[in-house]
Amino acid sequence: MKSPLVRILYIISTSILVITGFGQMPIYKRYYISSLPGLGWLADFYITHWLHYLSAAVLMGLVSYALVIYIFGYRRFQKPSISGFIRGLILAALTVTGVLLVINNLPGSVFSQGAIIFLDLAHMALAMVFIVAGIVAILQKSPWIVERFDR
Repeated sequence: MKSPLVRILYIISTSILVITGFGQMPIYKRYYISSLPGLGWLADFYITHWLHYLSAAVLMGLVSYALVIYIFGYRRFQKPSISGFIRGLILAALTVTGVLLVINNLPGSVFSQGAIIFLDLAHMALAMVFIVAGIVAILQKSPWIVERFDR
């Protein structure tokens, strides 16, 4: 599936997720990045928090759309590349940890302190691995899906 709109929305949503994900830590204010003109919003936790949630929802919608299109339309002709499979697994794990962190933010959450720390570190580590996997895929020109030759 080579929809330009899906590609653009994917790039925008993942870029916003990376920027706002780092914004959940106070690094933008600590290193005076938010002092630059137009970037003051990066130091506001609530703005970066809600933008992160919104971008995650857009990404989950895009992933759902792509999976439905693939399963019901292209599965006979295409298959995930090795790079696509690995990035898909990382993205799935990121989604699970992200959803658990959202649940943790709800009132009445009963996660232990150790579980919260584990989820935070796992989510951050997976985000870094996903960024590196994406860079490697770009450098190697490895697509998410490839043509199926075993038809």
